[in-house]
Amino acid sequence: MEFVGTFWALVPPIVAIVLALITKETYTSLFVGILVGALLLAGFDPVNTVNYMILGSVGEGEDAVSVGFIAAISDPWNAGIFIFLVMLGIMVALVNVAGGSAAFGAWAAKHIKTRVGAMIATFFLGVLIFIDDYFNCLTVGAVMRPVTDGHKISRAKLSYIIDATAAPICMIAPISSWAAAVSATASDLDTGVTGIQLFIQAIPFNFYSLLTIVFVVGLSMLSFDYGPMAKAELAAYKDGVLGSLGEEEKLDKPRASLLDMLIPIILLIGLCIVGMMYVGGFWDSKAEGYMDLAVAFGNTDASVGLPWGSLIALVITFIYLLCRRVISFSEAADCIVNGFKAMVPAMLILTFALTLKLMTSSLGADVYVAGLMEGAAAGLYSMLPAIIFLVAVGLAFATGTSWGTFGILIPIVLPIFSAESTLLVVGISACLAGAVCGDHMSPISDTTIMASAGANVNHLEHVSTQLPYALTVAAISFVCFCIAGFVQNWIVCLGIGVVLTVAALFLLRNTVGKQSTEDQKTYIKA
Repeated sequence: MEFVGTFWALVPPIVAIVLALITKETYTSLFVGILVGALLLAGFDPVNTVNYMILGSVGEGEDAVSVGFIAAISDPWNAGIFIFLVMLGIMVALVNVAGGSAAFGAWAAKHIKTRVGAMIATFFLGVLIFIDDYFNCLTVGAVMRPVTDGHKISRAKLSYIIDATAAPICMIAPISSWAAAVSATASDLDTGVTGIQLFIQAIPFNFYSLLTIVFVVGLSMLSFDYGPMAKAELAAYKDGVLGSLGEEEKLDKPRASLLDMLIPIILLIGLCIVGMMYVGGFWDSKAEGYMDLAVAFGNTDASVGLPWGSLIALVITFIYLLCRRVISFSEAADCIVNGFKAMVPAMLILTFALTLKLMTSSLGADVYVAGLMEGAAAGLYSMLPAIIFLVAVGLAFATGTSWGTFGILIPIVLPIFSAESTLLVVGISACLAGAVCGDHMSPISDTTIMASAGANVNHLEHVSTQLPYALTVAAISFVCFCIAGFVQNWIVCLGIGVVLTVAALFLLRNTVGKQSTEDQKTYIKA
């Protein structure tokens, strides 16, 4: 196939992204991107194009890879995530109907007094749930929506905070599904260190993830916004237009208490962690005379562990709320259907995005990017981390997958540098940071889609409002990687990055964010 392994491999996601930004229509844009990918794979043969879109196979024998909608839906990993989404939707519906959400909102109104406090509380909850980005997005959204709504924080701002504490936090947490994926990718390569050791060494140089934390906290504390987010926030605190896809009914029941919200959430978090430990073989290792939590998370499968834990948590919550008599059996049964319905838009977008990723992968995007990287390696050696960062950002943005991006780039990056050099760690960090950055900005990223679902906001509104923020941190991160290629000291480079981020925040507040600051002051006084 003449289009495989060339720039044409990136055309389908580029078409989808451009159309989405122009038309503001997600489903149609993704479908057109899939159609373009199928046309390229089929050499513009109409019959084979339809076959590739539904269920086709690229390659021969053991190297054959299935593409199309059926392949995306039937993949065990994707199916497990779909089940987890449904379980979480049902859990949210149960807690809502039982009055737990209303009780939590009443408690939060007494204890979280300001908009800044609500945003910081959302941020810290996102940091605490570092195990998995999907889990983070949906859980933080479900818990904090009543709080942010009460302080008239737009759903666009909520979805940004959720997204900023999902993948960026998971990428600097040694015990997470992301650490496991990176470790697995790097462990088979001859570097002299284990995959998890390389991951931990790369954390201080992961400028995008670390500076995103500084940016979110600073933005919240300084109380300003810029770009499309400023308009969304103004509409929220001035006119009460939060940007929700639909008003979620909050049933205030006399018997409901704060525990009806907290116990299901604690059960969900605890049992999902236990589920991931179990799938990772933690108790098998204990039976053999040793316990290693990091190894368990390194071996786990989030698509099995998360549904495992959420199903048990859902059953216990079902029984608990019935015994508390805050919900009837018929109401609980209705929540199964309503919870599923609530997750259909997210599942539909995710299905389209996953199918598009299969098309892009089958067209050989990894081969094309590998050629670019090898060409760059012959050039400015000390500038390679900055170049790797940009390539990773572009690839993750175009394909919508950070896991796929570092899966493609890590085997390419490692042979470029000496195994003993600090520049190897900086290069890996650039790869990981760029993957997270591109994923954070991409409209077809599954994490971005989950953040939209968690905040119950229009997906493209979330993408357009957070893009200027992500680009700001990305620009500072690029400067840091340029410096790191020569200095190779994380304390110096990260210190410079923090100073630049804080300086950028004050500069933005006094320029493009000045009107936003004045509007908020007027609202607070009123």
